[in-house]
This record gives sequence, structure tokens and C-alpha cells, in this order.
Amino acid sequence: MWRKLLVQNGCGRYLSTCGSPSPPPMPPCDFVPQPYKGPDYSDVLRLRHERLNPSLVTHFSQPVLIDQGHMQWLYDHTGRRYLDLFAGIVTVSVGHCHPKVNAAAIEQMQKLCHTTNIYLFPKIHEFAQRLTDTLPGDLKVVYFVNSGSEANDMAMMLARLYTGNFDIVNLRNSFHGTSPYAAGLTAHNTWKYSFANGFGIHSASNPDPYQGLWGGHRDSPIQSVRAEESEVVDGVCSSTDKYIEQLNEVLEYSIPKGKLAGFIAESIQGVGGTVQFPLGYLKKAFELARANGGVCIADEVQAGFGRTGDHFWGFEGHDVVPDIVTTAKGIGNGFPLAAVVTTPAIANTMSKALHFNTFGGNPISSAVGIAVLDAIKEDKTQENCQKLGPYFLQKLAQLRDKYPIVGDVRGKGLMLGMEMVEDKNTRKPLNAQAMGKIWDDIKDLGILIGRGGHYGQVFRIKPPMCITQADVDFTVGVLDTVFEKACRNM
Repeated sequence: MWRKLLVQNGCGRYLSTCGSPSPPPMPPCDFVPQPYKGPDYSDVLRLRHERLNPSLVTHFSQPVLIDQGHMQWLYDHTGRRYLDLFAGIVTVSVGHCHPKVNAAAIEQMQKLCHTTNIYLFPKIHEFAQRLTDTLPGDLKVVYFVNSGSEANDMAMMLARLYTGNFDIVNLRNSFHGTSPYAAGLTAHNTWKYSFANGFGIHSASNPDPYQGLWGGHRDSPIQSVRAEESEVVDGVCSSTDKYIEQLNEVLEYSIPKGKLAGFIAESIQGVGGTVQFPLGYLKKAFELARANGGVCIADEVQAGFGRTGDHFWGFEGHDVVPDIVTTAKGIGNGFPLAAVVTTPAIANTMSKALHFNTFGGNPISSAVGIAVLDAIKEDKTQENCQKLGPYFLQKLAQLRDKYPIVGDVRGKGLMLGMEMVEDKNTRKPLNAQAMGKIWDDIKDLGILIGRGGHYGQVFRIKPPMCITQADVDFTVGVLDTVFEKACRNM
């Protein structure tokens, strides 16, 4: 069957006696890794099994033992080099071991490692101003925390305290953390444990232009094959009102009238598989949430800091200004750092009792955060995302048109996704065995890539924002080689 489909898709040349296309050469790099000095590979596997949290999963059938990193590159214990297209789960923003960021951390460690923010120290105040200056409107007060889960916990608390209401609405397929409080906001049963959580949280239908009920047009150079099911009028997709009606039903049937505490959404769903909403959806959702008494929370943990290319913050691409913004991951380029930014009026609710975070905004994390902002500007990483994103997507779209197992490619800037399917007509997710084999083969050719989506059927491409066009071409060549092999063997 796959041979027939490949020929129909113009892939007959790959079925000749010439065999599969040869994988392309990896782009050069002058960095020389240090010799590995850690425990044996077998000991690492044993210790992971015996001494670490058993819920920790490892990528690939033969896990990679990473020892060093340099910008977009990672090196295993043997010194083998990999192009990192997942960036520590969208966390390494300006590059592994970026010299400017490392230097800032070392300098601060040698001067003052830690004192709590009950004292005055300069870096936290400088960083607070630098960070809030990147945000629009009245988003001028920041709470520093240590992770995205903490940030979303805080955002929920702020929304409830400020409005005096309790109920919060999220979207199915969303991911907002795994701490006991934030776990209720995460709408994937693959991340759910059987314990009491999610009190007052209600999940609305996900407005997915590829897998959703009504398709839709999205803010991307490449549209879903289902875009033809809708039309765009004055910048708004016609499917948007249908998804908004689903959101309104949740408000009408599940929440006391006018008593919404908050609505939370990612600008582009990350763990859910790089899902973008139909044009105009988030703006109308925010309007509806506010009309029902709630505040609007933008989860920028993955989409912030220029990754989408056109804007510094992902929500800016939706023409909205949230009441609360949560951010983590890329803010620290791998250092544990996160933040909640809100308005003075909402922040004032926290003055009614004591609140404190021991490590939030500590001297080292603040120094790192400032250095990351500097590196983004000096290295022009946002501009790089804006330039390479459309190029990357066009190349991935060619693979979608070429192979029957590639159902959709999507995203903005360097926040991209590729959804794999059993059948393009039904959009049934590609089975786990085939996905795992393809994933392994990509790794074996020198690329580390992520996976997401409810069934793990989406390859997540979210590299450090310093990659080059040569890296993109290498990636597309590897994917071409692996997909051809996969189709041949099915």
C-alpha cells in the first residue's frame, strides 16, 4: 500500500534500485568537547532505574547520555554530536552554555550566590524592570518563581483572589504544569493521576484547525489541509465563532453566572503538539471571559521571548493584552527561573497577607535573566526565528505533500510541529510503534527531536533560537531519508 501511495505522491524515484536517499552531512562545528569522565553508561541506566523517580521517561529505545552542550549542539558520553531541535523541552533559548549567560552566572556566583528578597540586592530590581519593559499595557508587576508550574499556580491564585470568584476555564489538549495545583489545568489524561485535583476547573473544546470539529485558518505560512472548510473575513476565521460557542456553553452550563475567575490559554499549545488556534479565536475568548467576570491568563512558558518570530510574546500575535502572563523555560536558558507578570491592581490583592518565595528572583537567576535578554537582542535571535521559521515550514510542507504519513505541519518562528498519521483522510494518529521507530532513526542520524500531542503523534521542533539555515537543510534531509525508509517498510 505504501509503495503505491509513494508513487502517487511523486516518490517513485525512491523505489528504484538506487535505494533510499542518502542522509545529508551534518553542518560543521569547531567546538571540541572535553573527554567524558562520568560513570559507565550501564551504571547510569542502573542508577536511573534504582534511584530516580520511576515516572521519569527516557527518549528513544537506546537513551542518549548527554555530557556537554554548545549552542545548538549536544554531545553524548562518546563525544558524538547531535543537533538539538528540542532545546531541553523548549527551554534553551539563546543556546547551550551561551558564553554571555554563563559569564553572568559565574560572575554573580563569585560575588553573591544567595540572599532572600527580604533584603535589597540590585539584580532582582534591574531584572524586574527589564522584563516588564518588554510587555505591553499595564503589565508592570512581577512575581519571580522557579518553574512554569509554580507560575501557573500563582496565576490561578491571583485570578481567584482578585475576582473573588473560583471557577477557571482552560482548553482541552492544554498543558500548564504537573504540580498538584497546576495539574488541574493540564487537560491530557496522559499526565493525570487518580487523586483529587482540578477543583473549579472546566475544559472547553480545543479549537484545533487540523483535528478540531470545524478546521480553520491559523496564523502560519502553511495552512492545514482543512483550511478550505472555512473562510477568513476581516482577519477572523469563520470557524472561530463555532469554537467560541463551545466555550460559551461551558460558561453557561458549568459556572455561576458572571462568576468566572479566569480563562487560561497558551499562545500556541506546546505539549499538545504545536496547535495554533483559528484566526481571531483568542481575542474573542478573552472578550467572552472578561464579560463573564474573569481575568485572562496567557501562558507564555514556551511561546515567549521571541520564539514565534513576529513578536517577542506569543500573545501579541493574537492582538490581545492579557491580565496575567506566566513565563518560564526560555527566560533562563536552562537555569531554573520563572515569572508571573500582572497589573498593579491585580498584584495588590497579594498585600492582604504575607507571601514569599525563598529562591524566586535570587541573585544568580536574576543575573542570568538579564543576560538572556541581552543575548536575545545582541544575537538577534527573534529575527532569526522570523527568518528561518517560514523557510523551515515551507521545507516541511514539501515533506507533507510527499509522504502519506505526514498529515500536517504548522507553527510560527521556531515553534513548529509535524503531525504524523496512519491515513490522511481520517487523520488517525500514526501508531506508537511506527512513531518510535521513526524517532529512533532520526536520532541515529544525528538529530534530537521532541514528541507531543495526546497520542505522541506530533514531532515537536523547537530548537535553540541560534540554529542556522544549514541546520534546517540538514534536518529536512534527515527527515526525508527517514520518512522514505518508514514508508518503504510499512
